Amino acid sequence: TGGSNGSSGTGGSGAGKYIKGKGGAFKLNPAYKNKEAVNFWDNYRHNLIRATPLMRETIAEKEHRIKLLLSDAEKFYKYYFPSYIDSEAAGFQKRASKRLIKNRVWFEVRAWARDHAKSARAMMEVLYLKCIGESKNILYVSHTKDNADELLMPVMIQLESNQRLINDFGLQRGYVKWEMGKFITADGCSFRAIGAGQSPRGTRNEDARPDTIIVDDIDEDELCRNEARVKDRFDWMMGALFASFDIKGNKRFLVIGNIIAKKSIVTMAAKVADYFDKINIFDKKGNPSWKERYSFEECMYMINKLGYRLAQREYFNNPILEGSIFKDIQDKKILPLHKYNYLVCYTDPSWKSGKKNDSKSTVLIGSTNTEYHVIKAFCEITTIKKMVGWNYDIHEYVNDKKSVFFYMEASFMQDLLLDEFTKEGEDRGWQLPITGDTRKKPDKFQRVEALEPYFSRGQWFFNAAEKDNPHMQRLKEQFQLFERGGSAPDDGPDACEGCVWILNKLGGHLAWSPKTKKRNSNSQGRLKSRSGNQSRLR
Repeated sequence: TGGSNGSSGTGGSGAGKYIKGKGGAFKLNPAYKNKEAVNFWDNYRHNLIRATPLMRETIAEKEHRIKLLLSDAEKFYKYYFPSYIDSEAAGFQKRASKRLIKNRVWFEVRAWARDHAKSARAMMEVLYLKCIGESKNILYVSHTKDNADELLMPVMIQLESNQRLINDFGLQRGYVKWEMGKFITADGCSFRAIGAGQSPRGTRNEDARPDTIIVDDIDEDELCRNEARVKDRFDWMMGALFASFDIKGNKRFLVIGNIIAKKSIVTMAAKVADYFDKINIFDKKGNPSWKERYSFEECMYMINKLGYRLAQREYFNNPILEGSIFKDIQDKKILPLHKYNYLVCYTDPSWKSGKKNDSKSTVLIGSTNTEYHVIKAFCEITTIKKMVGWNYDIHEYVNDKKSVFFYMEASFMQDLLLDEFTKEGEDRGWQLPITGDTRKKPDKFQRVEALEPYFSRGQWFFNAAEKDNPHMQRLKEQFQLFERGGSAPDDGPDACEGCVWILNKLGGHLAWSPKTKKRNSNSQGRLKSRSGNQSRLR
């Protein structure tokens, strides 16, 4: 299933605007006022007509083909929706369709990573269920009515203009006029879009209550900041929406969307669903979950550009709030390297057994009499080989301007790592002197938190020339997200703590004294008087 969900167009038309198509025209929502939306959906329809040409076949061949397609959902999707197919479907997508189609009474939550065809697959599943006679009254629900209308629009245009659907199942327009967000097909199948909080009453198609409800993009950032509002909306979803099903008969309830907050509609629905399908951009082995469409490099490019916090929310269903410890992140122009008292390069491999790529950091920090400067940083999810190369890159960056002390936690300096350093040295023609940090480290949170006073007192700075470097940006972000019990990587701050410990051991302790103003004689007199009173009290 292709990554495009067919519902990302924005805008619409003003009152009285229509999109023309074969068999008539349907009215757009009056709230839509821009001409671009009319053009978007009109182009969508024209592209759909071109993408669904018919084939020459006899009546017998046609009947045999239709029977085959109706017996296999994946073949159905590929034939009728070619514009949505630009790669083979992932295993998790195929399994999801089988569950929904097989179970006539079903409540499923799909928390799939961004750009993994949540809406597109739901649309194709709904149309498949309609064509096999399993769904007669379908509701599309989103956080607003306008958004629900946009999600339903591709379904309506498919039924109105998909030449293959029309050829095999007949014209879908009935006598009732179609309009955006509400229409009934010629064979009596009803579709309606509603926004969160609206009443689902009035959605009955003759004597049939809703039998299929798609809840798509129900969470909002602003809503999720208020747990009371989240609970109210969840109560509406279950009490008004889910309860609109008939107790007896088909009822498929599908909630789709990635997890954007710890307390959200999706997370609450997951606790009561018959099945919760959580799919991140990478599987448990570190490979793309949709390997048929995305390469590891393509995934990493997007993750690195978004930064850790946003990538965790959009691609890993792991929303992270900013920490409360390191707030004073400052940049500054660094000194010429030879003017620093000491330079230390420290590497934290964060090497977890069983994973081929983990978040790793190598940091170069220089000390003056009163400040620490983060001169250079490498910080990303990568291989051991690349991490080893960072150390050699820093040695070449400093060159002969100043001696650099290279350190790494001793517990990581095993044969595999030492072999990598040796190989890299052989490739470059010289070996890097690196020492193991053999101290018995106390609690990591306490060690890293102890750096905070340097930030708040204006004694810790990041190289201003590196402010646009993604590695330096990731290091700053790790400091900003640092929190006890947090799930964000902390290898960068941990490497910085290692640098400071070595610098202090070398004699690079910062000298600091508070700035004071000379008191006048009256102030000093009052101070002596108070001191005397305090002495008498003691």
